[in-house]
Amino acid sequence: METKIAIVTGGTSGIGKEIARGLVRRGFLVGIVCRNEMRGRATVEELTGEVPEGRVEIFLADLSVLMDVRRVAASLRERFDRVHVLVNNAGVHLMRAKVSADGYDRMIATNHLGPFLLTNLLLGHLEKAAPSRVVTVASEAHRFADPLDVERLAEPGSYGKPGSLRVYGRSKLLNILFTRELARRMEGSGVVVNAMCPGPVATHLAREFPGAGRLGALLSHTPVVRTPEQGARLALRLAVEEEFAERSGGFHSSTPGAGMLPGPSEDEALARDVWERSAHLVGLR
Repeated sequence: METKIAIVTGGTSGIGKEIARGLVRRGFLVGIVCRNEMRGRATVEELTGEVPEGRVEIFLADLSVLMDVRRVAASLRERFDRVHVLVNNAGVHLMRAKVSADGYDRMIATNHLGPFLLTNLLLGHLEKAAPSRVVTVASEAHRFADPLDVERLAEPGSYGKPGSLRVYGRSKLLNILFTRELARRMEGSGVVVNAMCPGPVATHLAREFPGAGRLGALLSHTPVVRTPEQGARLALRLAVEEEFAERSGGFHSSTPGAGMLPGPSEDEALARDVWERSAHLVGLR
């Protein structure tokens, strides 16, 4: 039988590790893209220890650095002849403005531009593996996005903790718009593309908030906040279950009550504009 290949970014902790774990258990050879080699090797040891026949490999890259993204994409294309599942999970919520190596807002670079470029550079391998799937971890936080100025979507700014939620929300809105436009472009190719919100999960994403880690750990034992394993379930369903084999371009949310709220922007022209601007910023045009 053909070995199925899955790539998971940010797979050494939180939701990403649980997504990787679930894919290993389902027989995938999982490539984890991460920044820290020591944590990557520890994750490989942990996951293969649980599944002796499991196969996990690490690939080092900082997704906020476009040169790193191009390098790791080349490594992935060289190592594998096709990719069946790509999970864009890596993300950050920075409490104050920082600038990426390429001169963009680092949160936007990590959460949107890096995944946008990586996905585009792996599209050929995803098409070879079709039917294949792309899953991007977005968030209901897109509702807190500041007004979207496409021409300035990655421009560095100045913000502290209160303003950081608006920029984080913008990055998640960009994830959703990117997903919709990619699904439109890949229609008929066999590549199915979806975004999802894992719901409120106790992870290290908001570790810069004082006491957030301890509070999240405590709340994870209640219905209010989920464990990373619970947060990973919808992503795994989108990645492998037959139910989603032909459902592309959607934003699927695990947040309780989200179904009662208006959906994210369905402006097709806006999604195309975001794609074109993002392609220009990462050097695909």
